[in-house]
Order: sequence, then structure tokens, then C-alpha cells
Amino acid sequence: MSKVHLTLACGDYEIVRALMDGSVKPDGIDLTVLTDMTSDIRHWRMIRNREFDVAELSMSSYLLAKFMAQAFVAIPVFLHRRFRHGFIFINSHKGIQKPADLIGRNVGLRNFQATTNLWIRGILEHDHQLPHRKVHWVTQDEEEVPFTAPKDLMLQRIQTGKKVEQMLVSGELDALIHPEVIQPILDRDNRVKRLFENYKESEIDFYKRTGIFPIMHTTAIKQEIVDRYPWVPASLMEAFELAKERAYQRMENPRRVPLAWFRHALEEQEDILGRDPWVYGLGEANRKNLATLIQYSYEQGLIGRMLPLEELFVATSKD
Repeated sequence: MSKVHLTLACGDYEIVRALMDGSVKPDGIDLTVLTDMTSDIRHWRMIRNREFDVAELSMSSYLLAKFMAQAFVAIPVFLHRRFRHGFIFINSHKGIQKPADLIGRNVGLRNFQATTNLWIRGILEHDHQLPHRKVHWVTQDEEEVPFTAPKDLMLQRIQTGKKVEQMLVSGELDALIHPEVIQPILDRDNRVKRLFENYKESEIDFYKRTGIFPIMHTTAIKQEIVDRYPWVPASLMEAFELAKERAYQRMENPRRVPLAWFRHALEEQEDILGRDPWVYGLGEANRKNLATLIQYSYEQGLIGRMLPLEELFVATSKD
């Protein structure tokens, strides 16, 4: 029987290396792995143009796409997770000492619905007394999934050509939430600093209190693929698991990574997050993780109802 040819668009991660180099092959599938694009381009091309059969996709945008009945389904493979306390940046001259100081202030975003922004707004609201509807949100880019913002949400888009990073440095913005470490921080520009300067401690505390290592992305499949080949999700799930295990085995050799204290960092991670921080599936920890993100999405006006996990994820068992 000939194999089904599928394209997979995802990040260039160690946990998918074995799929990329072909040392792990999903049963019945001839898989072409595409990693030559940034995450925002990948998400746009999948959601707007449906260019790939399978794609790593923003969890927030996926929730909104499913709420709007777009023809995707996901498997519980979460290729990207990241703690986010360290991605809130402030202008150093605005007298901001704590999250609540941002009430009534102008806070920049690349776009409103990005998963990073969804997590951070929810954490600031629930843990740090900063209601998201008491902030003036200023966005730079078009949303991946168009949506109608709640009437009481203070949300505006800047004019074309302006950049939120530059606006933070100049003082037009008081703060900025961004999915990556911004250039002024990398340049040690003293006009900009992090809101949580000891962000690692804040993130460890968050994990110890909640058990959540924030899920950023899921793995979406076009619905017609699953309808035609209902065995594909289980085959992909098994292959992703094996590729991840191969990555963990590779990381046991500290010579592979050009970091002086890599082994210490790995042991510290295992002490805090356990043996498999990138756990797949819908076990208890991931259910809580996803339920929290769904709650934030509903509270912030992105989705109009609480979506059950059974509606979001296809069964991946082989029976």
C-alpha cells in the first residue's frame, strides 16, 4: 500500500529533529517537514491559506479558529511551551514598579490574540491585580484570525509603518508584551527593562503554585485529512512521541550543546519540571493547562463560549 504524502510545517526544534532527518518515520505517511519560516508566517499561511496538511499553530489562534468553525482539528502535541513573566517590558522612565501600575497606561502588542499575550494578560489579571479591561492596548499587526473585540475593551491599532518596540523606547508606550526578547533588551538599552526583573524566580513560583508550564502551540491537521485517513492522528502522535524521546536521549550528552553549564541547567529543569516537561496528550497536567488558557480566552472576549477539549482534539488511540 502506498504511503500518504503529508506536509508538516513546524519550528526547527530538537524534539522534531528525528522527523526532520527521517530517522523516525510515521507509519503509513511520507512526511515532508518544513521549517524555513517564522512562526507568525507559518500560522498565517495555515489559518488564512490552508497551505499545509499539518502545522504547529498558535494555541490562541487555534481556539479562535475552532470557535469560528474553521475546518481544523488538533492532536495534543505541544511543540512550543514557554514561561512568560520575562516578556513584559517597560519604559524605565515611567515610574512603573508593579503590574498594577499599568492600569490606564498604553501597553503595546504585536497583535491582541497571540498566545503569549493571552497568557500574560490572564496571569497579570489573576495573579497581579491588573484587569485587562483597564489597560489601553495598542497593536501593531493584523490579527491572524479576524475577530470583533468587546465594546469595553480599549484596543487600537497603530498606523502602518510604526513599530511597538520603537514606541516603547521613545516613551509613546509605557510597556510592551512581546513573544521574543526585544532588541533594546539585547542591546542593554537603559531606557527599557523588564517588569519582572527576577523573572526566573517568578516563573518557578508560578509553576510551583499552578503546575502550569504554559502551552504556546498545538499541532493542527486539516479536517479533510482526518476525514479521509482517520488513522493519521494516531500515527503522527506516535512519531512525535518517539522523536521527542530521541531528543531527550541526545541531550544526555552535554558535549552536544555549546553551553558551559548545560548539564547543571538540565538537572535543574528536571528537578523543577520533571523528566518530560514537553509532555504530550491530554493527561491531568495538560488538561489544567489548556483549561486555563481557554478560560483566559473566554474572559478576554476572543471566544464566545468555553470550548471542551473533546471538541478541540481528535482521538489518537489506534483502536
